[in-house]
Amino acid sequence: MQRKAFVPGIAALLAALLAGCTGGSDDGGSTDGANPDGGGTATQAAEPGRYRTLPEACGSVAQDTLDALLPGIVQLTDEEQRERAYEGEAVPTFDNDRKVGCRWKVSSPAATNYLFVDMERVVSYDTTVSDAVQAQQLFAVKRTAADLPQPAVSASGASEDPSDGPSGGPSGGPSGGASSGGASRGAAGGDPSRAASDAPSSSGASSPSSSASASESPGAASTGLEPRVLDDLGDEAFLDDELGSGGSTAEHRRVTVAFRTSNVIVTIEYEEQPAIVGTVPDSEEMQDRARNLASQLADSLAG
Repeated sequence: MQRKAFVPGIAALLAALLAGCTGGSDDGGSTDGANPDGGGTATQAAEPGRYRTLPEACGSVAQDTLDALLPGIVQLTDEEQRERAYEGEAVPTFDNDRKVGCRWKVSSPAATNYLFVDMERVVSYDTTVSDAVQAQQLFAVKRTAADLPQPAVSASGASEDPSDGPSGGPSGGPSGGASSGGASRGAAGGDPSRAASDAPSSSGASSPSSSASASESPGAASTGLEPRVLDDLGDEAFLDDELGSGGSTAEHRRVTVAFRTSNVIVTIEYEEQPAIVGTVPDSEEMQDRARNLASQLADSLAG
């Protein structure tokens, strides 16, 4: 009789223990730290950039484009020397998928030309900021550093955006036919003090804008060659144009075209140093060449 009473007691104890073990799950609680049903409310990571790699910089410029940008190449008689000139010089980098660059330098009896192409693939390390947005922020800093002139204001008080018009906008900057320092970027509004020092006294100019187009009448059509924002290249772009002495009596010109497409920023620097004193590099011609190369690179990135 005592043995019979003992067995039901053990059974009751086991039943109580089993009920205690399973009771925690009955009320919907979590005892193992697993994500609850509402785990979908976690912050979603920003999308990665469109580009995961970069092209080889020195091979990104076509040979006929180099012929136009660096006229001295076709004048090289030594075939091996001409081949090296086409190849360019790669800029050292730690990661070819993040940043690449290439430089070219070719001299001729008329001038020495320089070309630099830089490509940077931007990657955001903030999971809430996409690669494209990070690149947009970096490009804004780059454009601000270029110190582009503000849009001109017409006599009626309306703002004239330099990016408007067939060639980018109204005049006030470097002109291909200019033969004085007034064609400098300072004359375009980037550096008034520099424009004042560059303007020759013989021109009779009383302001940077008048010295930039001394050969034009007050109502003449604009050339649109001043530094400006470009609206027909990539997601955003700008052009800078500077004319300086470079430590000699001969003036050299540097044209910079930079653009962004998604999370890649491309910068082109194109320079010309004349060999003949008094010769001023043609602004329009150099800008056209640089913009043509920029369009080709943008198209190649777009695939």
